[in-house]
Amino acid sequence: MNPTLFSLRLHVLTILLLLPLLSFAQQQIAGQVLHNQTRQALHGVTITANSGEQTLTNASGRFELSVANQATFILISHIGFKPDTILVQDMQSGMPFQVYLEPLSASLSEVVVTGYESNRPLLETAGALSVIDREVMRRFDESSLVRAVNTVPGVRMEERATASYRLSIRGSSLRSPYGIRNVKLYLSEIPLTESNGITNLNLYDAANFSSMEILKGPAGSIYGAGTGGTILLEPRSAVSGEKVFQVGTTIGSFGLQRYTASASVGGEKQSLYLQYTRQQLDGYREQSGMDRETLLLTSTFNPSDKSTIQANLIYSDLFYQLPGGLTQEQYEQDPRQARGGMFGSVAQNASMNQQGINIGLSQEYRFSDSWKNTTALYGLFRYRDHPFNTDYERNTNQEYGGRSRFVYNTNLGQVGTTITFGGEYQRGFEAARTYDNNRGRVDSLRTDDEVLAKTGLLFTQAEFELPGNWIATAALSLNDTQYEITRLHQAPGGGPYQYTREFSAVLSPRVALLKRLTEQVSVHGSVSAGFSPPSEEELLTSDGALNQELEAEKGINYEAGIRGYTLGRKLSFDLVAFHFRLRETIASRQDLSSIAVFRNVGATSQSGLEAALGYTLLEDATQPVSLLKVWSSYTYSHFRFRDYQKDDTDLSGNQLTGVAPHTLTAGLDLATHFGLYLHLTANYVDEIPLTDENTVYADAYLVAGARLGFRRELGRQFVLDLFAGSENLTDQKYSLGNDLNAFGGRYFQPASPRNYYGGLSLSYRL
Repeated sequence: MNPTLFSLRLHVLTILLLLPLLSFAQQQIAGQVLHNQTRQALHGVTITANSGEQTLTNASGRFELSVANQATFILISHIGFKPDTILVQDMQSGMPFQVYLEPLSASLSEVVVTGYESNRPLLETAGALSVIDREVMRRFDESSLVRAVNTVPGVRMEERATASYRLSIRGSSLRSPYGIRNVKLYLSEIPLTESNGITNLNLYDAANFSSMEILKGPAGSIYGAGTGGTILLEPRSAVSGEKVFQVGTTIGSFGLQRYTASASVGGEKQSLYLQYTRQQLDGYREQSGMDRETLLLTSTFNPSDKSTIQANLIYSDLFYQLPGGLTQEQYEQDPRQARGGMFGSVAQNASMNQQGINIGLSQEYRFSDSWKNTTALYGLFRYRDHPFNTDYERNTNQEYGGRSRFVYNTNLGQVGTTITFGGEYQRGFEAARTYDNNRGRVDSLRTDDEVLAKTGLLFTQAEFELPGNWIATAALSLNDTQYEITRLHQAPGGGPYQYTREFSAVLSPRVALLKRLTEQVSVHGSVSAGFSPPSEEELLTSDGALNQELEAEKGINYEAGIRGYTLGRKLSFDLVAFHFRLRETIASRQDLSSIAVFRNVGATSQSGLEAALGYTLLEDATQPVSLLKVWSSYTYSHFRFRDYQKDDTDLSGNQLTGVAPHTLTAGLDLATHFGLYLHLTANYVDEIPLTDENTVYADAYLVAGARLGFRRELGRQFVLDLFAGSENLTDQKYSLGNDLNAFGGRYFQPASPRNYYGGLSLSYRL
């Protein structure tokens, strides 16, 4: 036999004998990678086995990988997301395996926007918006949303008293002496803003939400066309395939005690998330304590491949005290004191008691790959018992409503087109009684009113994917609001009567254009019209007076921006410039009784610049320091009154009351491979005019905070997070939530000095 031929046959025989052994030396794994919040598939995610094999996910987020038999885990990493490690043995159950990646804080990469119904990445969205996720909320102690919201350019959240929120988007706090108005909020598909125009955000806990998507200005046409903005909140929910139980506690300065407990069960067809929170605080100032309990239940059910049903229930019981505003002299002398005098906050037991329950049910039904519908129904009940310095209010509110939208995807020739249309309706009935306040007790009845508020809108939007990486959007909404106020009693005299006020239907258009310059940079511009009717509290003030002359605000907003990445995607940037001209601007002023009264003051001109920057110095899950990032946000506001005549004084050209010309927030995030993390945040606010005449200003201030923690898995089932932190490290004396145009010079609501907190969270995974 030929020696060469014999040698070849021997090699072939050897290979054939070794093939079974080689097959046993390989193992096949497969799965899918999804966004933790939006559940959207992530494309291009890197899958690396500890034995060296590597692959990427496809457009559906799926991957398959053959790994060596000695491989024990895989590393799943993607730019802008926290890396995850999965044991190979956990992926060999034969069931489809899904991995949910959590986005990094302050990162713009791969953020999917839902607010314009296109579900596009942020780089393909024409509009000024910001996203606050769980990582941003966890930078702080979660006792309040204020510090997380104030990391966003163009948005300002204040706390006049503990749990007494005021939220401003591009200067909209002008008409908000207390509470949240002129900004519309949704929880998933359910309106949190009631038909009377008021949002009681303080009924909810920061831990109730997984994310906040903020649309600035009159840009959210499919949610109406308010002149302030729109905020979309997503409730906490269970992750598919996980069973997690979690408890946590936080204690801190001024009597802070906070407890949380949650249970999360996620299956292939259904999931359930149950959460309870309790927070108590004595408060820094006299008469500034609070006590809040919330219960959140979120359930998702998939009866078929075409249908997804979600149910939400939130119950809240809230009590907080109102210390009241101080004069400059009182503020300098002792910022801890409450408002004094005959109608002092302690003497009159100024406080707020609210109980509320919000129930919502929504279904998304996918008729085909091109057609889908989402319909939501909700009901709300709220009770308020509110002794104020000069009166006593008791209100009961019942409300129901619904929202439905259709989405159709098609091609018009070579142009990809998405058409959205639908409607929304809300109806609320309130029994409102006002009494004299006799040292914290109900006294003589002043007014007895029944208020019926009805509001609705129809909307449509078309989005076109044009050649050359252009995306054009055209939207239109028709808005209508009506109040029917029946006065049953008025002291000292006057018989019953009925007052009806309808703010006629107004068409509000929006057009936007976006150009994708490169894979990493896009520019956008838009023109939109806004329409914002007065809220019930602006028409019917707490002293029982009817403001029959008040008109709705109307305005047009122009904006242009650029966002993207550079320097190897290490630097992210988002810049927006805008000009907003508002007519029939509503402004507030306190009267002799400290009651807020409202009127139209002509027009305002609001021009500004909003910027968000982030730079990732290091991001490598395999290194001791796995993340090191710095970021900042800056807002410039050139807001001026126009055509504002007050009595004999012309205030045209004055700065808009309550708006700082400059605000700057900056932070640093550090994380290590072994679980140690650090968050540093600093916030600068320029001086703020407190009167329309610009005669009184709140001083500029700089505050800083830090949170140091250790988060680590203990075995395969437990996750421990230990943390400690401090707010107002600079021990700055400042007022957070000033009273604008306050009678008697009581402008200032002092914030806490340097304070500390610490706590832990323990999770158990089945």
